[in-house]
Amino acid sequence: MNEPEALTRQSLTANGASDNDIRNSLRTGALVVLARGIYLRRADYDALDQAGRHRVRARFAGSRLGPDEAISHVSAAVLHDLDIWKVPLTRVHVSRPRRSGRVTAHLHAHPTAWEEGDLVTVRGVAVTSVARTVVDLARTLPRDQAVSIGDSALRLHPNAGPQLARALERARHRTGTTAAAAVLEFLDGRSESVGESLSRIRMRESGLPAPDLQREVVVRDGRRYRLDFFWDGHGIVGEFDGNIKYRDRRDLLAEKRREDALRDLGLEVVRWKWAELDRFEVVAGRFARAVARARGRNAVSAR
Repeated sequence: MNEPEALTRQSLTANGASDNDIRNSLRTGALVVLARGIYLRRADYDALDQAGRHRVRARFAGSRLGPDEAISHVSAAVLHDLDIWKVPLTRVHVSRPRRSGRVTAHLHAHPTAWEEGDLVTVRGVAVTSVARTVVDLARTLPRDQAVSIGDSALRLHPNAGPQLARALERARHRTGTTAAAAVLEFLDGRSESVGESLSRIRMRESGLPAPDLQREVVVRDGRRYRLDFFWDGHGIVGEFDGNIKYRDRRDLLAEKRREDALRDLGLEVVRWKWAELDRFEVVAGRFARAVARARGRNAVSAR
């Protein structure tokens, strides 16, 4: 991934800009302040989302760390390209072997102790490993955010899975390990988006049975479809419509054909959108009605 480098007054002047040039660029908006003392050109700034801008800051901070320090927590998750949802990106997080931490407007330094396997190099800077990052965030973030990040970690870095238990064991004397253990037990790399991860959490909270994920089915004309969620014992398909607003008419027609083909197999289809994740009792009621319909249909066919 080719991303811009953070600019400093020193790098700008080294390339021929005067102090007056820099002031004018900041005044006109040609340069944008990324954090104290570092900048991006407006085109680069506008081309990046919030995570991308944080990644530039984290790489800059990482290039200035001491030999026993590393980018960590949510900043490490950003550098590992994990899914970040509703986690503040105001501060760059670093960890270092100290007795106490430090928090400023732009930096959160965590005290820690390093063990073998805790650190890797990403984009030229020292970063906590995927497993260590997931455990750190599972200890310190709310469950929704921690699960979303952890699911994406297992999806993008499946080799990290076996390392999670060891990373949790090494963190046993740190705060939040009970919550972290519950998060790790729930993770599933088959969740393909934040919305699917949150859906699984809401299912558990609502008392719905655990579904199978990404089950492939073959419909009558031979086409193969992969299902977000499938309750085999009930004959229920669950579909999270996270991107429905971006689909054009052809996509919607294709989705209708897909759903008709699934129903032709005798399956019930339950759908929900982002807004319904905050009122999942509506979806749970939809699921219960689908189960009742499937039972009624099965009872009729058994006569």
